[in-house]
Amino acid sequence: MCGRSSLHDAPVSILERFQLPPVIPGFKPRYNIAPTQDQLTILCDGDGKPALRPLRWGLVPSWSLDHTMGARMINARSDTLATKPAWESLLRKRRCLVLADGYYEWTGTGKTRTPVFFHLTGHRPFAMAGVWDVWNGDGTTLETCAVITTDASPFAGRYHHRMPVLLSLDGAEEWLDESTRTRRAIELMAPYDDSDLECYEVSRYVNSPANDSPDCIAPVT
Repeated sequence: MCGRSSLHDAPVSILERFQLPPVIPGFKPRYNIAPTQDQLTILCDGDGKPALRPLRWGLVPSWSLDHTMGARMINARSDTLATKPAWESLLRKRRCLVLADGYYEWTGTGKTRTPVFFHLTGHRPFAMAGVWDVWNGDGTTLETCAVITTDASPFAGRYHHRMPVLLSLDGAEEWLDESTRTRRAIELMAPYDDSDLECYEVSRYVNSPANDSPDCIAPVT
């Protein structure tokens, strides 16, 4: 699964790829993004052009009777997206890119689980495949998203059996393109197994969503 992420530098290389302004007004470094908090995403809406938007992490589908289910739907499994009608519609029409420069997994069992921070070489930004939706109810409009997970690669599988779908820049462009067919989108939801994916152990300081500082990503020595 993917239950926490980080984005402590503006993802300039990705923004430039989608011809978006590299300067994000009000951008604040985040080291411990948790469910129900905003994820910086790129989506296509209205005119079909890429747009940068914060979406609340935890999908609330448009058909939901209330918004409380969002806290439980932070991830969407790649193997069921195309088979369940509610998810398949989002896979066709509402794909998005969730921007990050790292994500956390917890390895081990029980109360002794150890947090591990995954990142690309040089802490470069990357895009995680996601889906999004708009919910209206109780006089409120919510734009929310879920991160798609897939089977872990051999490297990531040493720590957890699932991992988020990490996309190359070319893959991210295909994923966001509204003309990309569902069959191709399914192919893109593959485990990321390039050698530039790295990880290291961090302290349990990251366990609390209230903690959001560089200490969250500091290696345990």
